[in-house]
Amino acid sequence: MANASADAMRDSNSPPRPAAPGGAVRRTWRLARLWFASDERATAWGLAIAAIGLRLVQVAVQLRLNLWHRDAFDALQRQDQTAFTTQAGWFLLIALASMAVAVAQLWSVQMLALRWRRWLVEHLQARLTEGATLYHLTLLPGAADNPDQRISENTRWATFIAVDLALGLLQAGLMLVSFLGVLWTLSGPLVLGAGVVLPGWLVFAAMLYAAVGLVVTLKLGRPMISINIGRNEAEADHRFALLRLREHAEAVALIGGGRDEARGLSTSFGRVVTVMRDLLRRERHLMWLGSGYGLVAGVLPLLLLGPRYFAGAITLGGLMQAGSAFVEVTRALAWFQENWPRLADWRSHVERVVALEDSLDAAAAVSATRGVTVLEGHGQASEEMLAFDAVSLRTPEGTLLVADATARIRARERVLIQGASGAGKSTLLRAAAGLWPWGTGRILVPPREAMMVLPQRPYLPLGTLRAALAYPAGPSTFATSALAAALERCDLAHLAPRLEETARWERVLSLGEQQRLGFARLLLHRPRWVLMDEATSALDEASQDAMMALFTAELADSALVSVGHRPGLDAWHDRTLVLVRGPEGARLRPCPQGPAASGFQDAPPGLALAGWRSRELALAQPCR
Repeated sequence: MANASADAMRDSNSPPRPAAPGGAVRRTWRLARLWFASDERATAWGLAIAAIGLRLVQVAVQLRLNLWHRDAFDALQRQDQTAFTTQAGWFLLIALASMAVAVAQLWSVQMLALRWRRWLVEHLQARLTEGATLYHLTLLPGAADNPDQRISENTRWATFIAVDLALGLLQAGLMLVSFLGVLWTLSGPLVLGAGVVLPGWLVFAAMLYAAVGLVVTLKLGRPMISINIGRNEAEADHRFALLRLREHAEAVALIGGGRDEARGLSTSFGRVVTVMRDLLRRERHLMWLGSGYGLVAGVLPLLLLGPRYFAGAITLGGLMQAGSAFVEVTRALAWFQENWPRLADWRSHVERVVALEDSLDAAAAVSATRGVTVLEGHGQASEEMLAFDAVSLRTPEGTLLVADATARIRARERVLIQGASGAGKSTLLRAAAGLWPWGTGRILVPPREAMMVLPQRPYLPLGTLRAALAYPAGPSTFATSALAAALERCDLAHLAPRLEETARWERVLSLGEQQRLGFARLLLHRPRWVLMDEATSALDEASQDAMMALFTAELADSALVSVGHRPGLDAWHDRTLVLVRGPEGARLRPCPQGPAASGFQDAPPGLALAGWRSRELALAQPCR
């Protein structure tokens, strides 16, 4: 049964598969459809309808401009100054209308893309911060890396380019339908010989011309999709390397690792340069095609219709109108060719957002497919307990860490968990906190609101010291006097005047100060249950004793379950449990060493502590 559960968990942890060809479009549409069905659907539909309507107006303006070409050049051919002056006035009106529509069209595209991006970012952020999703994401093999860049950067281009491309494709279709009739009419029949007449032959010429351009574009540009994906990955890795160096600047400086870091950064950016060179070479190849394609498209209809014009079958205005229509038709047919670099770039951004979405699905599946059952109790506070019932824990890859752990910890009891490094002590606490689903068994826990976890390095959010101290409650939850008293009790009185100061507090404060700040949080929140994971590792023995003494005074009613190796920690606990490694995982065993075995539970804090500790160590037996 355990093996079957582990296999199921491993199946849920399999890395997300890349989207199949066309999958990016389908996934983008799915995200857009979710937005159009969300609470913002009125805004989404309104902006979309406005953007489409303005594209229709723009096509109408282009059709009117095409007619203007005919009338203006016919007036020139007739040397009719009055008619030409009239057409000049019409051109001014058409130009003003075109500019107004263009600006309104740009606004609709910008707002549509911005509002969609805002929804998408908030959607992904909500999924990322839901429960333990982000934590599980960091443990899943093959999960999307750099979720920060995918949310902040890739969503920007995935949405803005998608909106622009979609509306551009719509306009290209409308222009094609609108000008095909004009070009068909102005082409006239083409006699091929033997009585064969080809009507609207210029339309077929435009299609053939566009087809040749598309085939060449696909040949030259298809690799740009994978190249752009590689570019995004290389740039994300280089950005991560820079961020990691900044976060560990002190350690690098102390060890003198600057030169090695410089080599690493140079190698990282070298991969960016290599990919960019390949991408730029492909863009130059497409530039050859694009520049020649547009130039020829403007002249080709004049060359093809020249004989009809010189034969008097078509006027100068008709010739210019046909040339303009040919350009519009070939441009519409060549939409994929003209936008291929942007399509490749957009696809690369979409793939990264899609990969993150798939990884979030996998992380959510891990949270939902729990091998370890965590049951939350809701009885009287005095009846609360933390109980492990045949709990076995595995790594995400399936390696057994803890085997058949069974223990019961009651309210107001203080229990220390010890064991060799890597035995699974912290993992046991994570399972109790609901973060570790890989395994089997049951854990009965107190209500979530009654528990507080104190990790080795407390999390300090961005903002004021007041916000960091009150976390996870809001900054205004506690009075200033209460905050100052908690700081003073934890030997941090010098920080009280800085409560309203904004800083990166994980950099300003030493690790020891950060750990004492964590204890100050306990004084403010007064949880009934405290789970500590090496929370005193950076404190000297006197500071550790001062912090642990809180559990015999202000926090005397709180139960304590702690993991730690520091000497003297057992003096502050009622009993000790030890994880003993074995060939089939570590097993949780009671330890005779500790206050429960030696009578040390009545030791008073203060100067007599050393004597009591010596007595306890003399009476206790080593854990085996």
